[in-house]
Amino acid sequence: MIVHLVDGTYELFRHFYGLRRFTTGKERRFGAVAGVLNTMVQMIDEGATHLGVATDHVIESFRNGLWSGYKTEEGIDLALLAQFEPLEDALRAMGIPVWAMTELEADDALASAAAIASEDSRVQKVCIWTPDKDLAQCVREDRIVQIDRRSKVIRDADGVRAKFGVNPELIPDYLALVGDSADGYPGIAGIGPKGAAALLTRYGAIELFPSQELGERQPLALLFKLLATLRTDAKLFADVDELEWRGPAAGFPAVCKRLDAPDLLARVTKAARARAG
Repeated sequence: MIVHLVDGTYELFRHFYGLRRFTTGKERRFGAVAGVLNTMVQMIDEGATHLGVATDHVIESFRNGLWSGYKTEEGIDLALLAQFEPLEDALRAMGIPVWAMTELEADDALASAAAIASEDSRVQKVCIWTPDKDLAQCVREDRIVQIDRRSKVIRDADGVRAKFGVNPELIPDYLALVGDSADGYPGIAGIGPKGAAALLTRYGAIELFPSQELGERQPLALLFKLLATLRTDAKLFADVDELEWRGPAAGFPAVCKRLDAPDLLARVTKAARARAG
């Protein structure tokens, strides 16, 4: 089987701003939610059988206590923030497992889910659907891959090495050195992508750098590495069978009515009938 793990936070942002670009007049209150669910049913129509979605139920996480500049919900459109909980409820009604994260982040959930799923010998491949470079650290050869829906790139371990110049396991070290503006930490001044890749190729992980290489900046680099390292210990599910899509719950028609999405109800109903045989 193939397990598909979807970054729900990214998908909600993508649909929210996509609708805003291409819609004139009054915005639908839950338009982005309906967009994400349509993306999920498209995946099911294309053959996906086992799926899970991770969301940032609360934008802040334990990392905010480690670095004051770490990302928060400040500046996020209130109309977008108001769609997170409805998205989670709608996905559950559609029959798709949702991991709504609070202390941890959606990225941690995706990393944890990938680790759990990859331990099952029945799983041939784990696909992590997100463009977030943090998730490149989870890639393992061609068994755990990252898919960027926007660019249609499927990135295995060779793809990670080609893009970043380091093995997937060293992505936290790489991000620690170059920084991640999306997450709010700057990296180490004077070290760019090529320089970071060269250092990591030469020495390995930051902990193995000679003391003179970063000097007094090494503790800061290690802090940034901690921020960039995804947790894989979230207890999200016990068996990949829990991720199999078996159709929507009885309350799904009411959800579609709330979303003002009758076409979505028709699509999901059709997909469920096809799946049933």
